[in-house]
Amino acid sequence: MSSNDVVRPKFDQNVIVMRHGDRRDNFDPTWVNTAARPWDPPLVDEGRARAYRTGLELRNSLGFPINRVFVSPFLRCVQTASEAVAALCTADNGGARGSPIDPSKVKVSIEYGLCEMLNDAAIRPHLVPKDGLFTFDISELETMLPAGTVDTSAEKIYSEMPKWGEAVTASRGRYEHIIQALADKYPSENLLLVTHGEGVGTSVSTFMKDADVYEVNYCAYSHLRRSVNFGDGGSYTAGNFQLLTVPHITGIGFLTQSSLADGV
Repeated sequence: MSSNDVVRPKFDQNVIVMRHGDRRDNFDPTWVNTAARPWDPPLVDEGRARAYRTGLELRNSLGFPINRVFVSPFLRCVQTASEAVAALCTADNGGARGSPIDPSKVKVSIEYGLCEMLNDAAIRPHLVPKDGLFTFDISELETMLPAGTVDTSAEKIYSEMPKWGEAVTASRGRYEHIIQALADKYPSENLLLVTHGEGVGTSVSTFMKDADVYEVNYCAYSHLRRSVNFGDGGSYTAGNFQLLTVPHITGIGFLTQSSLADGV
């Protein structure tokens, strides 16, 4: 066999892009009146439960393991990731919340690039910090994730938060870039990215060019897949991501030009 005939390892890389669970301020509008960080609401109890159920769904229905999780620094996303990761790491497939976990199954890191859009389309202006700075205690947030799952050695793609006043188009460009950059950084691993509704919507409209996203429910998720071929010395080539998501099945409503043409 000549060198040109050598069979190179091939891997189908999967990326799941998921919205956080049910946020408290949408169920208790008065919460913001006394909150120290009114722009950073936690989950309600049902939001935590939904995140855990979604984690179990991912574990039991995808047909492949999630190896690595990246999460927006906003509290609702970190709490969502905590529940989903616990479900992914349970010792049995149907484990209840609080079941023992195997933390070696998944590694988790906080990534600024997955953060909420920093504009008044996503955050009410009167709730914005007076200095316009959205700050996070990353070490404290990491303690909220299941023990043993945090990868503190992972370098962030975005080393700082965007500035307040980020344009919607810039936010969408950021989401597109972070999805591609994380996949390229970990080409041999399947990823779960826990982010915000606009991030999930962007993952659909970016990789299905004629898609018009009109709904992203709590804990909705998209599924992207590409083929990766590995060469010598850690080199690899990768195809384009394909969107495998079907409208409404995993909580995302979207239309395509073909569905509109068919009168759907």
